[in-house]
Amino acid sequence: MKEIVLNDGNKIPIIGFGTYKTTEQEGIQSIKNALEMGYRLIDTAAKYDNEKEVGKAINESGIERKDIIVTTKLWRENLGYEETKKAFDKSLKTLGLDYIDLYLIHWPANSKNYTNWQKANADSWRALEELQANGKIKSIGVSNFWQEHLEALFQTANIIPAVNQIEFHPGYWQADLTAFCKKNSITIESWSPLARGKVFGNKVLQAIAKEHHKSISQICLRWITQHETIAIPKSSTFHRIQENISIFDFKL
Repeated sequence: MKEIVLNDGNKIPIIGFGTYKTTEQEGIQSIKNALEMGYRLIDTAAKYDNEKEVGKAINESGIERKDIIVTTKLWRENLGYEETKKAFDKSLKTLGLDYIDLYLIHWPANSKNYTNWQKANADSWRALEELQANGKIKSIGVSNFWQEHLEALFQTANIIPAVNQIEFHPGYWQADLTAFCKKNSITIESWSPLARGKVFGNKVLQAIAKEHHKSISQICLRWITQHETIAIPKSSTFHRIQENISIFDFKL
């Protein structure tokens, strides 16, 4: 599995397994299937309400904890220094883990929901920096941050985010934001790499898939990874889980 080296020196697989809406026994099994097939990056969030299932799947997989990269996220209603620390402790306990590999601020505070959104983000980030210094988190990052949010964060941050997880796929890749992140050594990670299924009806992608004898999913994921961007597709079917990781035997 190809890995990307983050700006803090930690390595992360370029393909991971998304767990949004992955709950209960079916969810646990799909995560175990993914780990069995070679996925080593598992992405969850407090808001997904499935950290317990993710932790259970990891524990039951038989794979050593040190070999699995676990991402979870701080929900936007828990922004602030003390609130962040409490939310992190809750996630850690729910997952049943000793540390988190990658912890992200799920959504930035903005002027619609915070009087001083810059301070809310800065205070949360300070908490993340401390948790990282204490060995509770290996890498810290953000999600859905625009350039304006990042520039404001840079004013007080001691550490530049390692990752910005954003919507990124062949139909929408936020070119300006991507360029800004790359200029600042922030790795882009793609959520919804298959555009919530919208890619499957695209005639251009259908033609490219036919030409390469691959599925549209594989074309999209290869396109994302060739942009040195991490992709975290999700699926509950054995065939799709396997297909989504089998993308390194061709180039676009």
